[in-house]
Amino acid sequence: MGCLWTDENRYRTWLSVEVLACRAMADLGLIPSEAADIIEEKADFSCERIEEIEKETRHDVIAFLTSVAEHVGPEARYIHLGMTSSDVLDTAFACLLKQAGEKILTGVDRLMAALARRAREHKDTIMIGRSHGIHAEPITFGLKLAVFHDEMRRNRLRMAQALESVACGKISGAVGTFANIPPQVEAYVCEKLGLTPAPASTQIVQRDRHAHFFTALAILASSIEKLAMEIRHLQRTEVQEAEEFFSKGQKGSSAMPHKRNPIGSENLCGLARIVRTNALAAMENVALWHERDISHSSVERVIGPDSTILVDYMLHRMSGIIENLVVYPERMKRNLDSTRGLIFSQQVLLALAEAGASREDAYAMVQRSAMKAWDEGGDFKELVLSDKNIAKHLTREAIEQIFDLRYHLKQVNTIFDRVFSAPEKKE
Repeated sequence: MGCLWTDENRYRTWLSVEVLACRAMADLGLIPSEAADIIEEKADFSCERIEEIEKETRHDVIAFLTSVAEHVGPEARYIHLGMTSSDVLDTAFACLLKQAGEKILTGVDRLMAALARRAREHKDTIMIGRSHGIHAEPITFGLKLAVFHDEMRRNRLRMAQALESVACGKISGAVGTFANIPPQVEAYVCEKLGLTPAPASTQIVQRDRHAHFFTALAILASSIEKLAMEIRHLQRTEVQEAEEFFSKGQKGSSAMPHKRNPIGSENLCGLARIVRTNALAAMENVALWHERDISHSSVERVIGPDSTILVDYMLHRMSGIIENLVVYPERMKRNLDSTRGLIFSQQVLLALAEAGASREDAYAMVQRSAMKAWDEGGDFKELVLSDKNIAKHLTREAIEQIFDLRYHLKQVNTIFDRVFSAPEKKE
């Protein structure tokens, strides 16, 4: 991804736009065909020379065109004919973002594949589900990963939509009127570059398109952070249900040799903050003066490379973490059992209500036993069995049936079918 944003590749993309525009104008009879042939043959540049010229001109496109002209010769007078700088800059930027977005989609596919494989592997690995960080009811680790897989599918769809929006070029002149260059040139160049011509533009492609793209990146980064945060919580010493792979020779702390820290997930949580901040900068770029000003340009020189490189890195790092994630099913089961049956409180409540108790009375009876289990460390099932008020509504056999983990997991297959049998929505 980093190679995409080098000066060499950026100028090479500019040159493609200029050369294609010359060919289109030659086909329309606006410049000599022989001149277009020479331009295609000789057009080149020197990054060092562009930098040298720009020190004097203080204008990057003029410096670029001057360097190209030095390679082409007299026929260079036909290059950039009727065009403005943003015709080149915005169309080339769209090409770069399109290529970057396609790489990111590939990264999403890898992460989705890793999540799907590990989810199926642990479809029946029982663990406790938590709300507010507190034990709630049983789930499986595979179900937890299936939820993340489903979210990544939505991220892929958002990215594909944003990519379609931002892959938009314009070659319509100084204020978008095509006064000095016909629309056919724009159509030809965009078709050759795999872009869509902007139906209407000013001097620039409108920046709501770019805000869409960078916001999609920010949501994707936030989903990666969400997954990373989950791993960090599961790796805590008090939980220890899953952890990042710790390779031989790896060190966790300069002071404490015992440490195995979730450094990859922590790193990803930090990087997500940058990508979200860049999305805000992209939204600030939407409102420009009249037909354009230059305030968006400096921003995009930073957020274009930074956000795409970061998200590409985040995807591949998280994929590696999931692919190599160490899972501890026995610890999951031990943690689930640590509250001594409290996780079945809702089933007792429902059974009492179905047996004829009012919801308010049923809640009070169950909570009384539950709080006693919390405070005194007793076994919740035994407390329920010994409660005379509960016994008026539920037999011992009925209570025994309530405390069955299979009750909570009976729809896991249905959920997996919904997540993994759904057709993938791709470009």
